[in-house]
Amino acid sequence: MPPYNSFAQRRLSVGVKVDSATIGGDAPVVVQSMTNTDTANAAATSAQVAALARAGSELVRITVNSSEAARAVPVIRENLDKMGCHVPLVGDFHFNGHKLLAENPDCAKLLSKYRINPGNVGHGKKRDEQFATLIETACKYEKPVRIGVNWGSLDPEMLVRIMDENAKSSDPKDSKHVMREALITSALESAAKAEEIGLGRDRIVLSCKVSGVQDLIAVYRDLAARCDYALHLGLTEAGMGSKGIVASTAALAVLLQEGVGDTIRISLTPEPGGDRTREVIVAQEILQTMGLRAFVPLVAACPGCGRTSSTYFQELAESIQGYVRDQMLEWREQYEGVENMSLAVMGCVVNGPGESKHANIGISLPGSGENPVAPVYVDGQKTVTLKGDNIAAEFRQIVDQYVHEKYPKRI
Repeated sequence: MPPYNSFAQRRLSVGVKVDSATIGGDAPVVVQSMTNTDTANAAATSAQVAALARAGSELVRITVNSSEAARAVPVIRENLDKMGCHVPLVGDFHFNGHKLLAENPDCAKLLSKYRINPGNVGHGKKRDEQFATLIETACKYEKPVRIGVNWGSLDPEMLVRIMDENAKSSDPKDSKHVMREALITSALESAAKAEEIGLGRDRIVLSCKVSGVQDLIAVYRDLAARCDYALHLGLTEAGMGSKGIVASTAALAVLLQEGVGDTIRISLTPEPGGDRTREVIVAQEILQTMGLRAFVPLVAACPGCGRTSSTYFQELAESIQGYVRDQMLEWREQYEGVENMSLAVMGCVVNGPGESKHANIGISLPGSGENPVAPVYVDGQKTVTLKGDNIAAEFRQIVDQYVHEKYPKRI
């Protein structure tokens, strides 16, 4: 499939409505995230959901693993609505979801979507009964379901069946191929069973999550070729820090460029006490730097070299990037299209003026060992030269003025 720069060339999938969001069809790729609080702690979970939503998460998943967690869901939904945060909540169920949903109808009603794992809903006859209970509950309350297969929790009976079939084949495949086939088979067979029970295709999202970049690409290419269900993308355990960001970007960028994927989550392991919203920002930046969506003005900045040994331009770039992200909470409500604005903070005269002219607003510092004297370019034209100790504040004022003058106010 050729590279694409518009959603017109995306793989055509069935659209799935999740309250205010739509996954698949011709809708933009949806960003989602997941809390790591104890859901039974309604106050902590409500606060984290709200923070994730403010950062730009369009769906937020919460763990529902106990009766206490299930009973907390109505409280969490009420807390969020009082805050004016109407982000759809997705319930993540493993092992006992059939029981929790049946015993807690308010939880079942107020969740916007269910996530179930066909590998751990039970075994044998119980598996079929418990899976059916989950799907019947979704049908009763008209909820969409993500059938999320994970290679760490595949249905052992199905895996044995596929391994036996492969062993008897005249052209047996290697173990990785068998594992990928088991993931896809589990997802497709479970989706078919859900449809038989009564869940429409427009209420089914599939995922087949693994931890390896090449495995994820191979699985989703095959899965996308074999169905038109909406697909959720993400490495199941991306890891910490730069490793997690790089691995997620490497895998998802390939698939998104090929038109595969309707919603994404970046499963970063946060540092102890780290900010959970980082996974939302990474997801947004993947989509925005690929030109697929726009969320917040991006700041181009040079990496620095011997001409820029001073930290002044680095501090200015960090200050401006943080400023526009913070301001977007207000700008998004007031102005149309401001997320498409481009900024440049450059460190010296080699590429600084040229790069600054390419941005809507750019500033070019002179380099090391000189007094800060920085020309500012607005839409390619030099408008002012900033000097002295107040350059950052004056540049922010120029950005504010540009937003107020260039972007139409929302009615």
